[in-house]
Amino acid sequence: MSHYDFTTPVTEEQVRKLRVNDTVTLNGTLYGIRDATLIHLFDRGRKTRFDLRGHALIHTAPNVKWVGETKAAPTGYEPICVGTTTSDRMERFTRPLLSEYGARIIIGKGGLREGSAAAFRELGGAYLAVVGGAAALETTWVERIEDVDLDDLNPESLWKFRVKGFGPLLVSMDSHGGSLYTEVNQAARAKRAAALAALGVKSK
Repeated sequence: MSHYDFTTPVTEEQVRKLRVNDTVTLNGTLYGIRDATLIHLFDRGRKTRFDLRGHALIHTAPNVKWVGETKAAPTGYEPICVGTTTSDRMERFTRPLLSEYGARIIIGKGGLREGSAAAFRELGGAYLAVVGGAAALETTWVERIEDVDLDDLNPESLWKFRVKGFGPLLVSMDSHGGSLYTEVNQAARAKRAAALAALGVKSK
């Protein structure tokens, strides 16, 4: 297991160094996306003015406060709570985010499925996990909201955060076919089968 400090954007070479159970801390730009953001980008033909190539994207719909545009809050928004939502709902968008927009890292909770695993292998990407319930801590890693696009979707806008020391985050899916979620599922099934066998019950 290794730890990596990345300043975004990152290269494919950097991402392909990551292995499951490594940890990553991010600095620089982090983009926030959620269901509505992705539906509008990929199903409704909208575009973003942001260049997502090489960047990390986090599944979130943050709580923000309008304070008016200032030097400290150039968009007029201050982050109140930047939590992470369950990723599985957004499974079908992983490949186009990597192939069409050049994203390299997806951050969320709960993991993604085989389609995303295949995209990470083929295109060079990784999934970094955040423990559920850590929103208060995550928010301390966000220095400010630098910009926002598709803001009619608020709070599911496309957010541009400036982050410092965002992590450590756990590499849960890598570009080599590794997936903690597959490992946990297989281990759980094996334990279930063993428990049923001990009770004399045949498992399917």
